[in-house]
Amino acid sequence: MPRLLPDQPPLRTVNSFVIRAGRMTDAQQAARDRLWSRYGLEVDGGRLEAGSVFGRRAPLVFEIGFGMGGSLAEMAKAQPDHDFIGVEVHPPGIGTLLRLIEQQQLDNLRVYQADTKVVLERCIGEGQLHRVQIYFPDPWPKKRHHKRRLIQPEFIDALLPKLEVGGVLHLATDWEPYARHMLDVLGNEPRLANLAGAGCFMTGHGRPLTKFEQRGQRLGHGVWDLQFVRLATADGRDR
Repeated sequence: MPRLLPDQPPLRTVNSFVIRAGRMTDAQQAARDRLWSRYGLEVDGGRLEAGSVFGRRAPLVFEIGFGMGGSLAEMAKAQPDHDFIGVEVHPPGIGTLLRLIEQQQLDNLRVYQADTKVVLERCIGEGQLHRVQIYFPDPWPKKRHHKRRLIQPEFIDALLPKLEVGGVLHLATDWEPYARHMLDVLGNEPRLANLAGAGCFMTGHGRPLTKFEQRGQRLGHGVWDLQFVRLATADGRDR
C-alpha cells in the first residue's frame, strides 16, 4: 500500500481486484530485484513527468491490469513511436514483464505495481493519456460482487479527465454480461462516442492476443471489444 502524504486523506474505494497468492518464480523475482529501479515507477514519486521518464515527448498509452504482460510488451515493440505505462498488482506479472522489457530492449515501457485508482489520482495529469487499455478485467460474475467491477460510472468519471480529447478508451472481455454492462456504462457517458456506432461492439480490435484470450478461443469463448473516443464538452472545453 503506498505511503500516504500528510495532506492526502485515505482513499475509500471498493477494490476491483484481489491479490492472489501465486508464487513468483526465481526468474520473476530476480527480474523484479534487478530491473525495478530502471523500469519501475513509484506512486510516492508523485505526478508522472513522462518527458523525463522516457527522455522525449510521445503519445502515452496506459494499460490497466496487464496480467503477465506479453501483449503489452508486443505492442510496445510494434509501436516504438509511442510510450507505454502498465499498471498491475500481481507480482508474478510484474516480474515477467520486466524480463520481457530487458530481453526485447523496450525503452518505451514502464511499470507501476499499485492500485490503478491510486495511480490515476496521484500520478497522472489531466489530458496526459493518448490511449487507455483495459483488457479482460475481472468480470466478478456473481451479482453480490458486481460492485467490485472496475468499469463503473464513478471510475469512468475519474478516468476521463486523464484521457486527452480525441484519445481512445479500449476495453475487452470474454464475459458477455460484463461486455453489455461496459457498453451501457460507456454508452451513457456524454464525453465518449462509440467508434463502432451506438450500441455496437467492435468487429476488429487491432491488438495482439493475450495468452488468456488464446486459451479462451481454444475453448470456444467469445470476446467483445469496445472502443470509445474522448470528446470535448459541449462548450468546446475539456473537463
